Amino acid sequence: MSIIIKTPQFDRVLERGTMAKKIVIVSGSPKKDGNTETLIKWFCEGAAAEGAEVSVVRAAQWKLKANGCISCRMCQKNKEYGCVLQDDATAALLQMSRSDVIVMATPLYFFSASAQIKILVDRMFSLYKWNNEANTMETILKGKTMVLLATAYENTGLDALEKPFILTAEYTGMKYSSLLVPNAGVSGQIVKLPAIREKAAALGKQVAQSTFLSL
Repeated sequence: MSIIIKTPQFDRVLERGTMAKKIVIVSGSPKKDGNTETLIKWFCEGAAAEGAEVSVVRAAQWKLKANGCISCRMCQKNKEYGCVLQDDATAALLQMSRSDVIVMATPLYFFSASAQIKILVDRMFSLYKWNNEANTMETILKGKTMVLLATAYENTGLDALEKPFILTAEYTGMKYSSLLVPNAGVSGQIVKLPAIREKAAALGKQVAQSTFLSL
C-alpha cells in the first residue's frame, strides 16, 4: 500500500522547471497512530512544504511471499535491479530505486529496527550487483540520500539501531541523515514533544532542499 502526497508547492516547483525531489518513506511500525507514524507525518509536512513528492509505504500491511531474502541470488543473474519474488516488498524496492530520498522509519524493538523494516533491508540485496572475482560492486542506490527516523520509549538502544543504517549508507555511497527520538514515551505520547515536531519538519525541508544541517 502506498500513499502519495502532493501539495500546491509541488505544482509550483514543476512550473519553475525544476525537478521536485521524490521521497519514499518506509514505515516499519505496526501501529497507525503511534510515535513513528506521527514522526513520519511531521517529516512529510516539512518535505511537502518544499514541493517534494512524498510516498509513504507501510510495511506492516504488505503481503509477502517470503519473510526476508531467501538467498536465491536470482537478482544477481538478471541485468535489471530488483527482487524476483514479486510481492509488496518488491514494489517498495522499485520505488526506492526510482526515488531521490529513501526514508526508513521505525520504532526501537530490542535494540534494533522492527522486523518489518529488516525484511526490506535484507531484500535490498537485489538492488546491488556484486562481482566477487573482480571484487566490485555496483548499485542503483548510489548517490541517493538515506534518512533514518526512529523512536524509543526510553533513552537506550537508538545508537545500536542506527549503526547498520550508517554502515549501509557509507558502503552504498549514499548521503545520510537521521532523527532519533529517545524518551518518546508509549505509543502516541510523542505529540507532547513540540520541539520534535519542529525538528522533523525541518529535516523534511532540508531533505527536499538537499541541504543538511545539524539538528
